Amino acid sequence: MIFDGYAHQLPDIDPTETQEWLDSLDAVVDTHGKTRARYLLSRLMNRANESQVSFPATVSTPYVNTIPLEQEPWFPGDEHIERRIRAFIRWNAAMMVVKANKAADGIGGHLSTFASSAALYEIGFNHFFRGKEDGTPGDHVYFQGHAAPGVYARAYLEGRLTEDDLDHFRREIGRDGRGLSSYPHPRLMPDFWEFPTVSMGLGPITSLYHARFNRYLHNRQIDDTSQSRVWAFLGDGECDEPETLGAISLAAREQLDNLVFVVNCNLQRLDGPVRGNGKVIQELEAVFRGAGWNVIKVIWGSKWDELLAQDKDGVLLNKMNNTVDGEFQRYAVEDGGYARDHFFGPDDRLRQMVSHLSDDELRNLPRGGHDYRKLYAAYKAATENLGSGRPTVILCKTVKGWTLGPGFEGRNSTHQIKKMTKQQIIDLRDRLYLHDEIPEDSIDESNPPYFKPAEDSIEYQYMMERRKALDGSVPVRSTRVRKALSMPEAATYDEMWGGSGTQEVSTTMGFTRLLRNLTRDEKIGQRIVPIIPDEARTFGMDGLFKEIEIYAAQGQKYEPVDHDLLLSYSESTKGQILEEGITEAGSMSSFIAAGSSYATRGVPMVPFYTFYSMFGFQRVGDLIWQAADIRARGFMMAATAGRTTLMGEGLQHQDGHSLVLASTVPCVQAYDPAFAYEVGAIVEAGIERMYGGSDDPNWTDVFYYITLYNENQAMPPLPEVEGIKEQIVEGLYKFADAPEVADAKPATILFSGSANLAAREAASELAEHYGVAAELWSATSYKALREEGLEAERHNRLHPSTERRVPRVAQILDGSQGPITAVSDFMAAVPDQIRQFLGGRTFTTLGTDGMGRSDTREALRRHFEIDTGNVVVAVLHGLAIDGVVDPSVVADAIQRYDIDPDAVNPYIV
Repeated sequence: MIFDGYAHQLPDIDPTETQEWLDSLDAVVDTHGKTRARYLLSRLMNRANESQVSFPATVSTPYVNTIPLEQEPWFPGDEHIERRIRAFIRWNAAMMVVKANKAADGIGGHLSTFASSAALYEIGFNHFFRGKEDGTPGDHVYFQGHAAPGVYARAYLEGRLTEDDLDHFRREIGRDGRGLSSYPHPRLMPDFWEFPTVSMGLGPITSLYHARFNRYLHNRQIDDTSQSRVWAFLGDGECDEPETLGAISLAAREQLDNLVFVVNCNLQRLDGPVRGNGKVIQELEAVFRGAGWNVIKVIWGSKWDELLAQDKDGVLLNKMNNTVDGEFQRYAVEDGGYARDHFFGPDDRLRQMVSHLSDDELRNLPRGGHDYRKLYAAYKAATENLGSGRPTVILCKTVKGWTLGPGFEGRNSTHQIKKMTKQQIIDLRDRLYLHDEIPEDSIDESNPPYFKPAEDSIEYQYMMERRKALDGSVPVRSTRVRKALSMPEAATYDEMWGGSGTQEVSTTMGFTRLLRNLTRDEKIGQRIVPIIPDEARTFGMDGLFKEIEIYAAQGQKYEPVDHDLLLSYSESTKGQILEEGITEAGSMSSFIAAGSSYATRGVPMVPFYTFYSMFGFQRVGDLIWQAADIRARGFMMAATAGRTTLMGEGLQHQDGHSLVLASTVPCVQAYDPAFAYEVGAIVEAGIERMYGGSDDPNWTDVFYYITLYNENQAMPPLPEVEGIKEQIVEGLYKFADAPEVADAKPATILFSGSANLAAREAASELAEHYGVAAELWSATSYKALREEGLEAERHNRLHPSTERRVPRVAQILDGSQGPITAVSDFMAAVPDQIRQFLGGRTFTTLGTDGMGRSDTREALRRHFEIDTGNVVVAVLHGLAIDGVVDPSVVADAIQRYDIDPDAVNPYIV
């Protein structure tokens, strides 16, 4: 236990009495020892709590179970039948992995994770996890990724999967995509898995923000989430990931007593001990208790209760407290004689305590995570914690590879073991007491059998009745809509179409007005979820604070310093804005929770996550990939985008590559709009696509990445061209015809985002000084153009006898003339995505390759060679390549615009 030495700072009103107390403590230590002194102090603290005497909580407790034997509840199930069911599942989970690696050597899979955690899951399946069959969303269970074989094995027993399905574990190609994915992947198994978790650390943080989002829905009276609990299963080694523990204080601040973490403390990482020289359970207890969580430790199985009852002088407790995890792992792999000599042996009192136990009995003294009654008590306490305002974590001590045999249990290499010999398979059968179900002559090492009890067997009937009582099987992913979402009124977008006249505004400002209008829309307004990581004022979004308010679970207990201002900082339990503070990972987790609410709760929500674009893909790329896996829907609004548009901030803030990273995620619809009306058209089309009622998940299950700039310009109105909105969404449209020039030399300029300014000015310069008539084209999405082009190429390659398809970008630019120059405030790789579809036309790309730096926009654009002069030079260079102008014309432009041809390449500066 840890006490802070702050008492000397407090007034002592009776020093004589204080000294008497101290003398009494000294006497106890001298006469009865430190153990007795610790006990008395613990009792005093308990009495202080009972008397409502405020005292800081200790962050660690002795290395014993939190719930003592006398407080364990009655176990309502049939322990024998449930052990039998657990044995069937253990067997099938192991055989599935073994058979997969026999069929395809090296295909992978994990035997030991589920072996250590089977009881952790089965207690939930049989008694706690609520399904969806009653028409409600049930509980939300985040399964540990490496334990997937056990979840499949149970689904097989329930009749949800077939033997052929199990035989296709990790072999997903073919069978119409009905193979079993390696880990929980809703993108691959959209009717089965709900939550992708195997990128370690992401399951814990997204489950936490999911629990918070459920409270958000409840407090805003959008959906009653009071009957749903979020369960997250994770490993002790996973707690080293910053995402795992980085947000746990939020759960306490938000009073998320609807959240339960179950940590499988098998004391092992992939390579070795988690804390060989320490005690990971004690460390985690201190971290969670310090953050305000309710901590339940399940360390010792029931057979230890008798020994602890005999421990009158605390010698056993002292040994438990002082033994490090590395030693406990050694005891897991050695025989009972080793434990007798090294754990109990050094102290005669300990040795005598276990003198009646054989070596085998000593070795089989169970850890708490394998004891059904201990686990039931912990889970029941967690579920009864509702109303306390404290989230719960259950720390369960287990053995990695439990029941698999001596070649697996507790071994450092057990995570990598995928195969079993025939003898090891037989040994597993014997340990699970499945002799009658699986006779030895049925065991073929290359094709061992699964086992499934008959539907009229007591085990099957019991298992199915338990799931029926808990509202059906888990996991199940459903997209059944409980509360439908209506599309916004067309008038909601009107402000985006008219332009800004002479007023100069940024696309960020345009989007903020659109967001405001969407929240005001009577049909969709309450379903809009603005998410901001503490940058609303930077983006000009602080005007929303007063109008729709900031969500705060406990309301606003103070009067803000700007209370007398029109745009004051307003918090409310019914607030709409998720103002997350400085955490992109937390904000992205809220985006995932909101964006998947259509499936997890049957309540579609429309998240708009607005952030510094540099801190999107670069900062939380793994969470963005998870959003794709979970089939999230919504909008990621990448504000202050561009390498040169955000002036002054420098290398760590200026984003010129997020659109390159966006191109790596298949379901991301990436756009780089130049004008407010383009933003409006993309958002309008996106809401219709994701929420408009299509029943094709390949069409609806996408999310949008839209760049926004902070550079002001006079916004033009939406062009009066038939089908213009569709052209914007498709990725490319003609913005302006070429100017009329005598004996014109034609050229084509593509621009996106803030690069439109240089492109438009360059077109004027080219006409005035060089007789070049350049058309201007706005390329809103190179990614969309590339993907359509690749699809056309694939069709042509695989259908050589049919009429060839022409990529859309080639069709669109077919009527344009001259060389093509593309300019972007992002890397040249962004416009380069369409190069292969242009039929050999001269194509020059200008981008901001290199690292950002602090300076003005003008200086930055000259440095990265994307300013007006460099666009003019690039166009003339293309014409020179085509033989239309002499190279001397290019040299003239270089001199006219004072460009240094010998400047160092900005990419390497």
